[in-house]
Amino acid sequence: MLSHDPLENVLYIDLSRKTSRVERRPELFDAYLGGAGAAIHLLEENCPAGIDPHDPANPVIFAVGPLTGVLPLASKTVAMFKSPLTGNLGESHAGGRSAVAIRTAGYGAIVITGASDIPIYLSIHEGRVRFRDARSIWGLSSMTAGRIIRENEPGAGMRTIMRIGTAGEALVPYANVTIETYRHFGRLGLGAVLGSKRVKGIVVAGHRALPVADARAYRRVYDQVYDAAVSSPVMKKYYELGTPANVLPLDEIGALPTRNLQAARFEGACELSGEALADNYLGRRLACAHCPVACIHIAAVREPYEQAAYFYKTTMIGYDYETIYALGTMLGIDSAKAFLRLIAEVDNLGMDAMSAGVALAWATEAMERGLVGPAETDGIALRWGDASAYRAAAKRLVSQPTPFYQALAQGVEHASSVYGGQEYALAFGRNEMPGYHTGPAGHIGFLIGARHSHLDNAGYALDQKAPSQGSLTPEKLVDALIEEEAWRQILSSTVVCFFARGIYTPELTQEALTLMQMGRTPQELQALGEEIWAAKYRFKLREGFDPQKIRIPQRIYETPSALGAIEPAYVEAALACAWERVAAIET
Repeated sequence: MLSHDPLENVLYIDLSRKTSRVERRPELFDAYLGGAGAAIHLLEENCPAGIDPHDPANPVIFAVGPLTGVLPLASKTVAMFKSPLTGNLGESHAGGRSAVAIRTAGYGAIVITGASDIPIYLSIHEGRVRFRDARSIWGLSSMTAGRIIRENEPGAGMRTIMRIGTAGEALVPYANVTIETYRHFGRLGLGAVLGSKRVKGIVVAGHRALPVADARAYRRVYDQVYDAAVSSPVMKKYYELGTPANVLPLDEIGALPTRNLQAARFEGACELSGEALADNYLGRRLACAHCPVACIHIAAVREPYEQAAYFYKTTMIGYDYETIYALGTMLGIDSAKAFLRLIAEVDNLGMDAMSAGVALAWATEAMERGLVGPAETDGIALRWGDASAYRAAAKRLVSQPTPFYQALAQGVEHASSVYGGQEYALAFGRNEMPGYHTGPAGHIGFLIGARHSHLDNAGYALDQKAPSQGSLTPEKLVDALIEEEAWRQILSSTVVCFFARGIYTPELTQEALTLMQMGRTPQELQALGEEIWAAKYRFKLREGFDPQKIRIPQRIYETPSALGAIEPAYVEAALACAWERVAAIET
């Protein structure tokens, strides 16, 4: 590591005492690079075993990497905490300006512990932490709170503003954190952990220059990454349509989850496709800091004011494939405008779109099957395609006027254990299902991934490359998934956007790290990735994760995937192999 690199500085904030301190931890970043590698070790150090996720001692950790602010596409921040949704590892990644702001403020990681006695937001500028009174913005939407903080804090253009909505204040276990309006720490409930600490928002701004050892070598590597990013066909797709480019291809192969996965093709897919949304609603594109791609797509929804001729309100709403799946096809919504308005509602409340959408989809089927009625849903008739009913129900996930909404706000794993319907409750390791019904590798990947996320190991990509189901033995499939997940630990430790994984090959990553005097061979990087993966599983096991008790939603076997009906025996054999690998970690 370069001497005096701000990456080695860890900022510790104690909310209970309203104090902060900085410790230099060069050994942490030398050993684990940064990002996910540094964060999991800081989580192990600072999170007491067995605590409740809402306990003040549950730390919130933000970590960035050695390439952040130095090379293009190294634009993510990793957040780690104990998840209120799963009860074990909580990990979420977000872009925007968060990573560059943290590093140029002089830190490689921030560790937040304790709980404030009043609502506050943190203001971190030029080495000083201020604890701002946030009582006046407690109870406001994430969008409104963000605007007020933005108007009252310096550092425009160089800062990041993170904030929670009312879902986080209500401790909804899948509450998210909004960053720069259109980016989120989405999964696993970081918003609820901050809500339990009475932290409404966090502002970080910095202006420090970042050193490189060899300016000429730096220019060469920078140009190589930049040129690859702007000329790559994959990156071109992300610029033109963003991840919604996946809608029509997944629908065509029968992998697009629809109406709580009762089907895998959606008759309204064309209306919600990336092409249709770009043609009819695209208002602008945005990029994360130090990214030339601009994959963030923002829709402009124009609606007339009531009783006012020729006066219109234009709302800018971010959309991507995950929101199209969770708040569109899974709910049977085939109107783009209705779908976009539902996104806006969920964003304002501050909930993870995937968990909220899957929860509402399960609730709709539970109502369809007579497990719940109007008394449970507060008089709302949940019907496929009825976006206005879903907007009303989303609000009740936060206000929780009935025991049913109290249960549903805990996630579909919990709600189905109370009301029945577990066979179609689409949660994996208690985390709601991502939007891929591609075949067995996708679902096995959700089940064994450290976060139970599609981004852990991209099993859905293995399905799409497979000539047929079972073309890999269960053992080889698990080996491939774990090998990919281990490499992604390196990407999320450097911290490189997963969209750029085709650019940041092991060889280029080695060259980039050499610039920062942290060079390792590709083989050493893969071994480090496996070590970080194992550390995550050690934390999960320490906090009570039991591989033998993980539930497989039966619905994945009932609805044919892109590779046909998924074979239970194959999934179970693969899980047995995976859990053997996990058991070996403990020994």
